[in-house]
Amino acid sequence: MHEVDVAIVGGGPAGSSAARAAAEEGAEAVVLEKGVPRADRDGLGPDSTDAAGILDYWVDIMEFTPDEIPEWVKCRELRGAEFAGPNASMLLQSTGIESSYPNFGFTMHRARFDDWLRERAEDAGAEYRVGASVRSVETDHRERSHTLILRSGEEVHADHLVLADGPQRTVTSQVLDPLLPDGSLENLASRRANHIAYQEYREFPEEVFEDDVIKFWWGLMPGHTAYPWVFPNDGTVARVGLTMPIGMDLDAVEGREEYALLRPEDERIPTGTEYVRRLLEYEYGGRFDIEEDFPLVEDRGKRAGTETYPISSTRPIDSPTAANVAVVGGAMGATSAFHEGGDHVAVRTGKIAGRLAALDAMRAYNSEWKRAIGSEVRRNVAFADLVRGHRPADWDRTFRTADAIVNRGGAYGFGTRDAVGAGVAGVKLYGRYKLLKHCYRDDRYVQIRERDYAV
Repeated sequence: MHEVDVAIVGGGPAGSSAARAAAEEGAEAVVLEKGVPRADRDGLGPDSTDAAGILDYWVDIMEFTPDEIPEWVKCRELRGAEFAGPNASMLLQSTGIESSYPNFGFTMHRARFDDWLRERAEDAGAEYRVGASVRSVETDHRERSHTLILRSGEEVHADHLVLADGPQRTVTSQVLDPLLPDGSLENLASRRANHIAYQEYREFPEEVFEDDVIKFWWGLMPGHTAYPWVFPNDGTVARVGLTMPIGMDLDAVEGREEYALLRPEDERIPTGTEYVRRLLEYEYGGRFDIEEDFPLVEDRGKRAGTETYPISSTRPIDSPTAANVAVVGGAMGATSAFHEGGDHVAVRTGKIAGRLAALDAMRAYNSEWKRAIGSEVRRNVAFADLVRGHRPADWDRTFRTADAIVNRGGAYGFGTRDAVGAGVAGVKLYGRYKLLKHCYRDDRYVQIRERDYAV
């Protein structure tokens, strides 16, 4: 049996960050990563891919300096994000949150980001094992220790356990289920709790390629927080993708004729591939032949220029820290389908968990992650509730109103005065957002609390 201080399940941003933080505090830490192949990575690595855009203040949340992330990880520096409804749009050139990063943000090569974080963990002295799939975990609650049984039959014993296995939560669910009342984990079940995302790498004509703006469309496809996007990569290559709920029933969609990416002949929700083709036709079809002028770049991404991956769409959970267990990143529900990304909260929660595990101070984890990312989670939960039930015309009204508020705001932050200046619609929109945030005060955005665990 292999003995370590800290065992970490999952080698994505949260897991690697936890390993580095633990190793820097002198702990013996091991990352157990099952490993998946990618066309754009030499060897195996984590399967935690997303559209890979980082906003300015996210760099601060990750506790990186502006020049710490290497240039070989980045694809493009950004000046803004465009949000488009069917008939209205807005360009956001400030996140409204003060930050040390000089630009709006950047897009990046996610596999390189993962590999960079792994290198940092190994340089700090952590062990990173690829091809080490965890079959089960046995917890000794008396000793507050854990034995991880790998699929190879090998056993790893650890005093502290960090669960960083992403939104599918394969191992996390197994560890938490015995500690919770029956049915408590239903809200975290993969098909119920997650969105599925799909993207393709496409070469764009130079005349329509925007190299410093990310773009999102809302109200073109049904589903709460369902939207397509374009993220600029290197050259004139962009990632064209979409996020949508898993298992949506087209027959349950109200006003389906209002959605530009649906067709009358559709009998079910279109596939990701079909949605991407329809988006490109919707935006550029009048001027270009999509298959000829926007060719798929097949040597990118996970396989043949395409990627499919889950995104957590839940509210976060506390961890059973009395058992020396911390759940981090996507596994804890701290990432968000609303803003398409969670690398920043994954890195930060991983850092917190790794450090506290090394110091044998895991009991502080739940309060520490809330202090670090609570305002970010609360904001995203409120935004998601604000647009719940939106149909295409609602998105147009929201973007017109938000644009009026933003155009009155300063470099950092948009307040009551800006909302009042935008008229009655501005006051209503801003007021509803503030009310929703107020409803999640005192950590009410947490859906499973520490006291719920039987430890």
